[in-house]
Amino acid sequence: MILSGQQIHERLGDDILIEPFDESHLNPNSYNLTLHNELLVYEELVLDMAKANRVRRIEIPKEGLTLSPNQLYLGRTLERTTTHNLVPQIEGRSSIGRLGLFVHVTAGFGDVGFSGYWTLEMFAVQPIRIYAGVPICQIFYHELTGEVTEYASKYQHNRDIQPSLLHEELSANGEPDPQLPLEFGNGTQR
Repeated sequence: MILSGQQIHERLGDDILIEPFDESHLNPNSYNLTLHNELLVYEELVLDMAKANRVRRIEIPKEGLTLSPNQLYLGRTLERTTTHNLVPQIEGRSSIGRLGLFVHVTAGFGDVGFSGYWTLEMFAVQPIRIYAGVPICQIFYHELTGEVTEYASKYQHNRDIQPSLLHEELSANGEPDPQLPLEFGNGTQR
């Protein structure tokens, strides 16, 4: 079951924290989250799952920023959320999707207990001008049954846009995975 807007409002402060909260962003069964004023882009031509990839920070100016097709942009929400006893999920707003902007490539599903900013994996079908502060996506909440174990992993309590940290999973205890290249896990970053 998905919480109604009224239930989201009623559970604020207990199971749901949205900071800052603006009541005008509350929908019948979701809440609109807004785009922060910075983006990250990867600098590598080939992204490597087994390594930390270099990124470059871009600020979105007041007059907007044009996103190019075939480029992944990592953004984040202006709002920080915390969720207990519910499963949070984000989806792009239909008004944004109708302009050909994908707000999250695959990672719209959150974990119970997640606390932090939502990193957005944005991809444009054609050039599009974006603006900081625009309501970019919506968060909604699923009821959860069974015993709850809260999320406590690598993206918890983030304070900024989070590039992929998959390389941390692939090098358990800092030891190289025998199926990965020999230089993996030596602690160096490109």
